[in-house]
Amino acid sequence: MLHYKTHQISDEAPWVVFVHGAGGSSSIWFMQIKEFVKHFNVLLVDLRGHGKSKQLASVKEEHYYNFEDITRDIIDVLDELRIEKAHFIGISLGTILIRNLSELVPDRVESMIMGGAIIRLNVRAKVLVAIGNMFKKMVPYMWLYSFFAWIIMPKARHRHSRMLFVNEAKKVAQKEFMRWFKLTYEINPLLKYFEEKDTGIPTLYLMGEEDYMFLPAVQYIITRHTNAYLEVIRNSGHVCNIDQPREFNSRAIMFLKSIATGTRSGLVPPTIAEMIPC
Repeated sequence: MLHYKTHQISDEAPWVVFVHGAGGSSSIWFMQIKEFVKHFNVLLVDLRGHGKSKQLASVKEEHYYNFEDITRDIIDVLDELRIEKAHFIGISLGTILIRNLSELVPDRVESMIMGGAIIRLNVRAKVLVAIGNMFKKMVPYMWLYSFFAWIIMPKARHRHSRMLFVNEAKKVAQKEFMRWFKLTYEINPLLKYFEEKDTGIPTLYLMGEEDYMFLPAVQYIITRHTNAYLEVIRNSGHVCNIDQPREFNSRAIMFLKSIATGTRSGLVPPTIAEMIPC
């Protein structure tokens, strides 16, 4: 089972599950925990082969992972803790796992908050993936990861989040990195399916205004899906929970509270013209 950590404030409080991205660990949520535990029970997981879940990968000795395998790891933790329903918050690739979880067990997903959401791979992203697959056996994996991190988070103010993810990725074994990188082969058809299918589950996309690679796709998707909302955070890149933690926390908590009170019911998602950073 995945390594996990809980912060439970009461039996009655709703659960919020945090899911990190590839190369990270649950430690990337350190700027969120203090605020969220004031209102919610919190569950943090380390994905397979990441953080303190390294042992899980070595025990299973699988040569290939798919998104369902990794998503079911999270479901196993929910079962272990007897969490019937929860709100899910993800960053980067973690948003794909949350979206996949909403397909596998939709009745257990109260809402989704997608930070730096990956909805579609643009031309630049597809080129990066192609370069990675071309050179993954020829160069050290950390060179690739550092290069990808710089392309996705290029600005000086992204340096802190960029370095945090690079330092976390150093803790992932090369064999494990290769297993995760192979997921890129199945990412396009999966994202296409997610784009075409509207879950209707309340979903908030929190995107940095400088997340040039992934923001345009989110601006498009919310015009097609019901119960989907977008808020753009100024002076922030792809990893907006680290670049602007106060904004990320306040907007996410406000959204979750609005779900509880039903105040978002009947709202219409903004048009593209209204989607300016605030």
